[in-house]
Amino acid sequence: MAQAVLFFFVALLYASVGFGGGSGYIAILSFTDLEPSQLRFMALCCNIVVVTGGTWLYIRTKIFNLRKILPFVATSVPAALIGGAFQLSNQHFFLLLAVVLLVAGALMLLQLRRTNQSNLSPGPINLVWNLTLGGAIGLISGLVGIGGGIFLAPVLHLLRWDKPKVISATASFFILVNSISGLVGQISFNQINVQWSLLVPLLIAVLIGGQIGSRLTVSWLSQRLVKALTAILVIFASIRMIYVTL
Repeated sequence: MAQAVLFFFVALLYASVGFGGGSGYIAILSFTDLEPSQLRFMALCCNIVVVTGGTWLYIRTKIFNLRKILPFVATSVPAALIGGAFQLSNQHFFLLLAVVLLVAGALMLLQLRRTNQSNLSPGPINLVWNLTLGGAIGLISGLVGIGGGIFLAPVLHLLRWDKPKVISATASFFILVNSISGLVGQISFNQINVQWSLLVPLLIAVLIGGQIGSRLTVSWLSQRLVKALTAILVIFASIRMIYVTL
């Protein structure tokens, strides 16, 4: 029950900035005795539930630019599939995840120092850069069981790639396709013992939290505040994982 409550708030917080919450779910589940393969499976399932609703809402409200998103997902999807097929040892998994979260949190805090981008005009598309960035993030996402939006969004903000809400919509769709691809990779190449009695309540919790969070994104919630809270959360999770693993 306590885990479901935590998952609800993580989904609400992350969905409000276009994320699925995978890093937060893994951070919570890292306190359990679940294997990395189980952690990745549960986190990706919860990701898909959260960002499916968020992506649909972004499409309905026309906060979406599929033409600019496609280069990222063209390389990230196959890379996430490859990453999902790999099984890392417990120590390597948590160390890699800790580094991923630490870098993502640092990028988010750095991005907060930038000026407001609400009136930003979309810049030109650098196809090679977008393809490379998508592939790199997709591979890491598949390996650790996250969707990758927590990496992509801060980078796009730093590059002044587009308006904040468009970046949130991009991150949401990016997480959705990468989570599905990573999950397919896991199921196809590994045997996973799923604890459905634990997973089902968590899926219900993130469904509710994600729906609330996605609607806050397109209404009144302060994006700056949410990003700061999210950055603090992932950095805390990273430091804890490093301490426990080492």
